Amino acid sequence: MTNSTTRGSWGSRIGFILAAAGSAVGLGAIWKFPYVAGANGGGVFLLVYLACVFSVGVVMLLAEMMIGRTAKKSATSAYRALGKGYWHVAGWLSVLGVFLILGFYCVVGGWTIAYIVQTIQGTVLTTDAKVLSDTFTHFIANPTSSLIYTALFMMITAVIVIAGVQAGIERICKILMPALFALMLVMVWRSLTLPGAIEGVMYFITPDWSKLSIKMVLDALGLAVFSLSVGAGLMVAYGSYLSPETKVVNAGLWIAGLATMASVLAGLMILPAVFAFDVDPAAGPGLTFITMPALFAQMAGGQVLALIFFCLLLFAAVTSSISILEPVVAFLIDEYGMDRKIATILVAIVNYIVLGIPAALSFGGGMESFTIFGKTPFDAMDFMASNVLMPLGGMFAATFVGWRVWPQIKTILAGEVPGAVQKVYWLLAAIVSPVLIAIVAVMTIKGS
Repeated sequence: MTNSTTRGSWGSRIGFILAAAGSAVGLGAIWKFPYVAGANGGGVFLLVYLACVFSVGVVMLLAEMMIGRTAKKSATSAYRALGKGYWHVAGWLSVLGVFLILGFYCVVGGWTIAYIVQTIQGTVLTTDAKVLSDTFTHFIANPTSSLIYTALFMMITAVIVIAGVQAGIERICKILMPALFALMLVMVWRSLTLPGAIEGVMYFITPDWSKLSIKMVLDALGLAVFSLSVGAGLMVAYGSYLSPETKVVNAGLWIAGLATMASVLAGLMILPAVFAFDVDPAAGPGLTFITMPALFAQMAGGQVLALIFFCLLLFAAVTSSISILEPVVAFLIDEYGMDRKIATILVAIVNYIVLGIPAALSFGGGMESFTIFGKTPFDAMDFMASNVLMPLGGMFAATFVGWRVWPQIKTILAGEVPGAVQKVYWLLAAIVSPVLIAIVAVMTIKGS
């Protein structure tokens, strides 16, 4: 059996909020949101994304937080303890989802380390979009550097998770998240002052309803659950470290608000620069790494600011990756009584070998020609986790709360919100969210 010292707990409410928001404000907002929004028409995608976040997303977020706080266990153990029967299968799916995310996420985290090195060398500070695009393409196609940087990022993540909840995760998030927001505001201001930036702003905020499609809705829903870190057991694990005094609804709304604000700021930071430097807004995963160096190249002290930005982007990525690694580690601790250090090292090594290497080699080194249903290993992991397993995991969490453990959950809500709000939440969790996800999934299958 494990003890409370092994599992850990949050030292403060603000520490939990910043850590939970950090899991989304990292690469989920700064890296993924701009290129997904850019590829899906900008303004109309933003509206659909916000609708998904503040309906289905928040319902799932609160559901997972309350499951974790009630059971004081990670996802699989929590479902087994509270739900009996076969509910623990939902926990297994969440562990699989988060394991897939870790595989490709550490590759992107490695890119941030590489860009810190290249910024110090001054090799990426130019306004020539073609040079920047070629530099990024050549870098990710180099198998040696990709594997090394991916392994380095995995090591950094593992060291923090080994340190525990308060000493590792909470402490680093308290310092780095406010700093990242401050620098993002500076970058937004500079991006908006670029010649031609207004075209990017209008693309981002003006809905083009002709772009609305089932695929776009699926992408928006997938990004909403990804950016709130729900559906993969992350918030169940984080919620399990909450004290009974913490107001779950208030904390959940803060997390959703911060995550959404970060995504919008990232869009205003990246997309105006994309149009100013004539970069394709549908350029894909490398969009941030192509546009930001061009922005810094036009600023006084640009190299220093670029170095600070990519360092903070690295730290933001780490706040996300530790939240991704933690549920798998918590699963091994709760299910098998494993020591935190041993569990962390085991997961990190196995994930790097099984998933990290194929993901890192998806852009060069031999794996780029290997496809799974037409997708590279990197894209397949991203799609399967973000668009399938995470929405399903969130749907199971909402259904579990609405139909299996509602009496316990209602007790939590009774101390925080009026009765009418409790009824609305039950309706959204038990019926609306599962039905919406099911409809989108069926229509997507038919359209594929």
